[in-house]
Amino acid sequence: MPIDDACRDLRLPAFRERFIDVAATARREQATYKQFLLDMLRVEQADRDLRRQQRLLRSARFPRPKRLEDFDFAKNPNVSPEVVADLKSPTWVREGRPLVLIGDSGTGKSHLLIGVGTAIAEAGLTVRYTTTSALVNELAEADAARRLSSVIARYSKIDLLCLDEFGYLNLDRKGAKLLFQVFTEREERKATAVATNSPFTEWDKTFGDARLCAAIADRITFRCTLIQTGTESYRYQTTQDSLFPTAH
Repeated sequence: MPIDDACRDLRLPAFRERFIDVAATARREQATYKQFLLDMLRVEQADRDLRRQQRLLRSARFPRPKRLEDFDFAKNPNVSPEVVADLKSPTWVREGRPLVLIGDSGTGKSHLLIGVGTAIAEAGLTVRYTTTSALVNELAEADAARRLSSVIARYSKIDLLCLDEFGYLNLDRKGAKLLFQVFTEREERKATAVATNSPFTEWDKTFGDARLCAAIADRITFRCTLIQTGTESYRYQTTQDSLFPTAH
């Protein structure tokens, strides 16, 4: 079929798959040729947008699917729905502003981090999720193999870098300096979101060097959106409710 072959050559998969259905609808509704062409172009455009979203979500490497729509604000009263809703828009990412999520384990930090990252990827921007320790290990391996500059350059191009478990492990001076280089390359150009269980006053324990800690904190917190998820574990409460449903 000439139309099928032409669509393959031009790489128009949605056009090829939907041509017969859209043509039948156009004939039934007596659409003009111009309207029919517009409908086909919109079909192809929607398909490309969907495939781009799927590619961006795969490249983000989220460990599990989490969406902001599934976040239970009723059980996490510390988190403002209005603030979270604003984070769905890619504006703050394009402005290179940081996001800091602080709270104890089980309070929803990772859910929000992945959910925000998912929303930004679906908005068409590049996102990468990783834990802080995994990133530091990757940088250290790249440094040993004399590939550090190329790895840092790759991370400097990502629109939104989502760093989970920030402050969970103490870093040696070398690890902290490597992480500092990534933050410096991204400062005020690309957005970075971190989820941490450590308040700012305890970050010096993570980085060891007080001056280096202050420099990193300055880059993460300047113009940042701060969300404090609290101290009461949402996961623990959910488990308790499922095990003892009549206890409340």
